[in-house]
Amino acid sequence: MAPAPEAELSYPPPDGGWGWVVVVGAFISIGFSYTMPKVISVFFNEIQEDFHVSSSNIAWITSIMLAAMYAGGPVSSLLVTHFGSRPVVIVGGLMCSVSMIAAAFGKTIIHLYICIGVIGGCGLSFNLNASLTIISKYFLIKRPLANGLAMTGSPVFLCFLAPLCQYLLYNLGWRGSLFVIGAMLLNCCVAGSLMRPVTPPSRGAPQKNVPKQVDNGNTNPKGSCMNKFLDFSLFKDRGFTIYLIGHMMFFFGAYAPIVFMAANAVSQGIDEYAAAYLLSIMGFVDMFARPGTGLLANTKWIRPRIQYLLSFSMVLTGVCHLLCPLANGFTFLAVYVALFGIGFGMMFALTFECLMDLMGPQRFPSAIGLVTIIECCPMLLGPPTAGALVDVFGEYKYIFFMCGSVNVTGGLFLFVMNMYNYHMLDKEKAVKDRNLKAKYNQDQEKVSVIQLDERQKPHEAAVEWTEPEATENKQE
Repeated sequence: MAPAPEAELSYPPPDGGWGWVVVVGAFISIGFSYTMPKVISVFFNEIQEDFHVSSSNIAWITSIMLAAMYAGGPVSSLLVTHFGSRPVVIVGGLMCSVSMIAAAFGKTIIHLYICIGVIGGCGLSFNLNASLTIISKYFLIKRPLANGLAMTGSPVFLCFLAPLCQYLLYNLGWRGSLFVIGAMLLNCCVAGSLMRPVTPPSRGAPQKNVPKQVDNGNTNPKGSCMNKFLDFSLFKDRGFTIYLIGHMMFFFGAYAPIVFMAANAVSQGIDEYAAAYLLSIMGFVDMFARPGTGLLANTKWIRPRIQYLLSFSMVLTGVCHLLCPLANGFTFLAVYVALFGIGFGMMFALTFECLMDLMGPQRFPSAIGLVTIIECCPMLLGPPTAGALVDVFGEYKYIFFMCGSVNVTGGLFLFVMNMYNYHMLDKEKAVKDRNLKAKYNQDQEKVSVIQLDERQKPHEAAVEWTEPEATENKQE
């Protein structure tokens, strides 16, 4: 599939320059956005003991945070459209910081749901969507690489935040740790200040030779739909619908293994510090998987088939979860999280690139808003469902069976349906080409008839002119 269409923009993206500074800012904001729902699971055992709640209840903290992060997508998209990415990311950083500090004073689990889950999740949503949107404005040809580098922020931050949170927990308790994390989240405001709006080139400046691109979507929504809060006309696009269904299946089982990864290790007798390092191992592997996937996706062999690479990453992640119950001891769990990190990193390096590939930079803000608000439903239900399995069966292996099954199903669905979508696109293109050829032939026939008429008119005029002349000569 070709890169996202750029014809809708009034100028070509710079594909470099200040865009690389924007990637650094996105690296920071995306790093915090994706890492915070994971690393707060380090505090769950302590919070569970303080508030005397079940595994399912404690998992709602991460679920609400993720759901708010994804459900806030349309609001974030609307704010980015009106105010730009810079102020949205700065406000998001302030909200995240305030949410963690306020949560440190919590006396009930509901207080944490509101502060960490709702307020913190909305702040992360502002950071995430605004960062992804501005990358799509700065890059086109090099966009897979830029996305891959920006998304690397998640594993890098996870690599050092997981053991740091365990260290803070040991020395300050979970309340003091939230204070420190709240202060660290103010760095998102610094990241937002780097996101300068794209400056259109001057009229006399030479333009880059940007290849002409074709939108592979099946519909051409009217320009007025672009400014709507939610562009429901996107559901008419077959590729978008396939993308959305596959991702809903994947995200139901995406985060539950991470939420219960440390608890699963501790249940096997592994030290708490070592259990926290499992998240760091995953983050370390993920750190190289994301930019590597971005480079791979940018090659001429993979770029037209990038949707298939996304399917492969989903299946790989699901197979890892299905094999996890066989891993006993730190060594085998480390192998599992390393393989999981590869699949997870590939998946998140490609997920938004594939959406940009389908929708283009102009429709991307509306598309990502619609995708995230719908994906919040499986995000919200996944971890609590996994926690309920632990409460019922008393074992963590059923979490990995459930998550692995839905991940593999989602990957296979995308693979099969993308094959069908490509087949239908080729078929529709062939029909369109035949219609254009038939129309061209009809136009050529009309032109031939007109030219024949034009050639006959001078001859008829000559005949009309000679006939009166002959009559005069005859009369003489």
